[in-house]
Amino acid sequence: MIGCARKVSRLFDPESGRTVLLPLDHGVGEGMLPGIEDIPGILAMIRDFPVQGIVLNKGPLRTSLADVPAAIQVVGQLSGGTRHAVPPYARSLVCSTHEAVRLGADMVAVQVNMANDLEDRMLADLGLACDDAHNLGVPILAIIQPKGERIVNEMDPSLICHCIRLGAELGADIVGVPYSGDAKSFSRACEAVSPPVLVTGGPSRPDFTSFLAMVGQALAAGAAGTCVGRNVLQQADPREALARLVEAVHGERGMAPGVEGATPPL
Repeated sequence: MIGCARKVSRLFDPESGRTVLLPLDHGVGEGMLPGIEDIPGILAMIRDFPVQGIVLNKGPLRTSLADVPAAIQVVGQLSGGTRHAVPPYARSLVCSTHEAVRLGADMVAVQVNMANDLEDRMLADLGLACDDAHNLGVPILAIIQPKGERIVNEMDPSLICHCIRLGAELGADIVGVPYSGDAKSFSRACEAVSPPVLVTGGPSRPDFTSFLAMVGQALAAGAAGTCVGRNVLQQADPREALARLVEAVHGERGMAPGVEGATPPL
């Protein structure tokens, strides 16, 4: 597993020790989601920023890989499901690890929505994908969140901690979860597992300042970076929003030219 560890390390900035992972895989679940329709345009924009990785479905992975800067790690999304499904939180494997790697992915990702009637199937998918990925020496990111009719509070700290532990126990190399808002329990869960934990963005939030505050709290509580897309790309000025996000994660050097108060990225 030393090879996987080396590949995981490439996703994290050597100076800040953190990562900005930008998911561009919303098209399967949401269709023509405003702000995320133009993947080539987004890839051109992120060249100006210290973004460490992107997440793509297999179609854009096949057609747009040549437009991705070589320094940016590409994560192939293996899971899929639309918001029109019954239930809308269902996720299934729609791409194999072998296909994602053949298309050029550096690592792969699987989505799991836990605490519902389909949990067993999604956990089986995660277990299978972990085995396949590690057989090929490829790291795997598990994006896990509580989702289902029986859940009263999706941000319940005990559920979020369970998501972190679940990803680690089933063999993920990186785990992405929402931030619960409870720094003590979140920090304890991050410290108790070996995979780095990324904070995910969840639904689009109109108040970007409060979103950045949440990111800062999660980083202070032990998150190793972010895995957010729509909360950046659906802002009125996505370029400025991305600059503010990478500044929150990496510090002032994350600012890009053309943004007020910016310093050139390294």
